[in-house]
Amino acid sequence: MLHALDATLKLLLEQELPDEIPSDDTKVFVSFDTPYQGAIKQKPAINCFLYDVRENLELRLGTWTVERQSNGKAIKKPPPARVDCSYLITVWPQNEDDIETEHQLLGEVMKVLLRYRRLPENLVDPASFEGQEVPIRDLSLRPSNLQSFGEFWQAMGGRDGTKPKVVLHCTVTISVPVYEAEEEVALVGVYQPDTRE
Repeated sequence: MLHALDATLKLLLEQELPDEIPSDDTKVFVSFDTPYQGAIKQKPAINCFLYDVRENLELRLGTWTVERQSNGKAIKKPPPARVDCSYLITVWPQNEDDIETEHQLLGEVMKVLLRYRRLPENLVDPASFEGQEVPIRDLSLRPSNLQSFGEFWQAMGGRDGTKPKVVLHCTVTISVPVYEAEEEVALVGVYQPDTRE
């Protein structure tokens, strides 16, 4: 499911970013590598590093859903879990000192993410997100879940001289079916009063 989320984000960015940025003859790549200098092979690049996955406890549901069947019975299903997937988004220009292009691209990415509060349905492959009874795929820009942002870049800086970069923190909330079992139950008859005179 996470690989499908990556693919959907990549498709959204590739489809929505203007062709003329940074220029008409320059292709911008989207990657999901660890964000250090040696890992980003094709540039300019937008890197979406999935750094945190956690259950959204505020959206946790305890109630089961009941689907009526034509045979007079019903299927009782437990609710899916809601999970926040947080990405650290950075931009890597061809020339690492080209701050203008880096900020220009990052600004365009920010506009795309603010434009879509949910992943567009036409970009979401239903087969890849199978079992999502409630299609919660919310997008938001919010504060980082990292305990120490400075320590993160210090850890990345140990590799090939990576310097701190300006970042966007994007969180996508999805629902994840965690129970395979469904319970078939008999429907209890509902009393219908006789309204005939």
